[in-house]
Amino acid sequence: MIPKLTDYKSKILIIALFSVTNLNADNFNTNFYNNHGSIGLINIPSARFYDEGVHGITTYDGSPDQKVTLTSNPYDWFEASFFYTNIQGLPYPGYSFQDYKDKGFNLKLRLKKQENLPAIAIGLNDFAGTGFYSSEYIVSSYGIGNIDLHLGLGWGRLNGSKKNNVKNPFGYIDDSFYNRPLGYKGKGGTFNTGQYFSGATATSFYGISYRLTNELFISLEKDPIVVSPGGIPYPKKEEEYSYGLNYSITDNFSIGASYERGSYFSLKFIYKNDPQSSRKNYEYQTAKTNEADNKYTQLIKNLEKNGIGVNKITETSRAIGLELTQFMHSDLALVEQIIKQSSIDAGINKNIKKDIKVSSLDAYSEIDDFFKKNAETIYERDTSRAFNTYTGIRFRPFIASREEFFKGALLLENDSEFVLKENLFFNTNLKYSLANNFDDLRFPPVDTFPAQVRSDIKQYLKNMDKGILIGRAQLDYHLTPKKNHHFMFTGGILEDMFSGYGMEYLYFKQNTNYAFGLEFFNVRKRDYDWGFGHLDYKNNIVTANYFYRNYGSIPFDMRISAGEYLAGDIGSTIEFSRTFRSGVRFGVFATFTDVSVEQFGEGSFDKGIFFNIPIYGNLINYTWKPLTKDPGATLIRRNNLYNLLVKMRPIN
Repeated sequence: MIPKLTDYKSKILIIALFSVTNLNADNFNTNFYNNHGSIGLINIPSARFYDEGVHGITTYDGSPDQKVTLTSNPYDWFEASFFYTNIQGLPYPGYSFQDYKDKGFNLKLRLKKQENLPAIAIGLNDFAGTGFYSSEYIVSSYGIGNIDLHLGLGWGRLNGSKKNNVKNPFGYIDDSFYNRPLGYKGKGGTFNTGQYFSGATATSFYGISYRLTNELFISLEKDPIVVSPGGIPYPKKEEEYSYGLNYSITDNFSIGASYERGSYFSLKFIYKNDPQSSRKNYEYQTAKTNEADNKYTQLIKNLEKNGIGVNKITETSRAIGLELTQFMHSDLALVEQIIKQSSIDAGINKNIKKDIKVSSLDAYSEIDDFFKKNAETIYERDTSRAFNTYTGIRFRPFIASREEFFKGALLLENDSEFVLKENLFFNTNLKYSLANNFDDLRFPPVDTFPAQVRSDIKQYLKNMDKGILIGRAQLDYHLTPKKNHHFMFTGGILEDMFSGYGMEYLYFKQNTNYAFGLEFFNVRKRDYDWGFGHLDYKNNIVTANYFYRNYGSIPFDMRISAGEYLAGDIGSTIEFSRTFRSGVRFGVFATFTDVSVEQFGEGSFDKGIFFNIPIYGNLINYTWKPLTKDPGATLIRRNNLYNLLVKMRPIN
């Protein structure tokens, strides 16, 4: 047991806390995710935050928890995470031979940074789940050199110490805070606001971490986790304290080990990445030119060396017009820097006007009709045909199935694009399974209302080892018939589970922060062989979209959609995301349709997160839902018009 500090020693410690400042309090290299994927110690959270854009994955193996948590920082004051867990020894309802699976969301908000006074944060764990991990907390942190101290108050599953509990302070605001409803409403997945910061008591917790070396950190905490019967079957608490260490293998990878509450050892692996600091600024590439090259040829070579294709060059007495195909950079400011440097190197002193096309769509234009009327064409290249292809190894996870907690496939995938004409594209995605463990997927979905469009995903996964699979084979025709009005016509195998044809319209005006449009698609359900066959199901879907990009102190992107979904249900989706200059993107969405909570089943409504993060140099797109359900299901399209064109707007 750890001896308690006397009142005298406590006063000395408090005085020390407010007399020394730790400049590395929120440092990326000196803070780690705790067992639950939040920056903290072992089980307790801290008031520490990473810079915006940082993301990570925590894999934890304890007793009885086995947990995978994905964590992101869309802002430096906001931490959000999503977890899947396998609770060993707790039977899955209706499947007593296997362990219970659970999932949920956590968030933490910074109330103040550390200055002369401690940093303060407030957080909620499992705030829309089944209640197994539901807890709330307020925590403060203060650093002194290599020491970081943390003190907080916890509710719910963080209210597990009878010795250190206090009367719930929120009860002084309203008596309703003294009552914490047991369990959860409905079938899970709802916001149980009646539980937040409620209960007759709350438990104080504290902890300390110390940096022994640049790589090795030790920690001790007063562990407030509830271990009483009726919830997660933790071993009996032998003492109030937990001890741990973290070792940084690299800046991105670390391993942690803990001895929790005197009862058991646990292990965790952490991957974290800060793309803002690791991202290298683009270095302008100087092209090789010949003495015989005129200034226009030199300009073309300079631009194409830096990933910008030149379709056409026109010239008047005062300016040069460039029609560009921007296919490498997603930052308009960087494109403009490259154009400026390329023109200087080519010896061009005239003003540059540019038209930028993305997939043949008019994305950004400075060339007006007067210029076109008076300009002479200097150069025009053949844009009728091209071919681009990429082959790589990808991992496809399938987590928290009723058969087994973790399943996945290692795939060899090829993505190819054939440019048949300037605005006509044929795209393919072919897959070949190198290894997978989908063979024993056998339990059918429980709720399939109103039609089975996504919940039969296991039938597709079980056939992934049957040779070369077609993930996509579609034709796209792009058109901008009038300024700001864009169209995309699509047909073929649109994704893993659906074929069809349709069109999208988007009104996208340059130098505004909004756009809106419509989508119309006729779709058919593909059969489970990943070929050209189909099942009986088909549907017509219509969707209206509104896009908004907010600039300022809280930058974000918002999308609101309404219409009919794949299964025939009608409703709306709201989506919030944040995109960074590095290409990293985090987002969250929720969909509500005319399918009732009872018909939807577990989860209550469709929701999830999506992200675009760098893995070994490539940006990987992935959408993570707590459950695979049929209501609210949408087409998984390769591209939509907004995502293509928004690249030419400033990053927010």
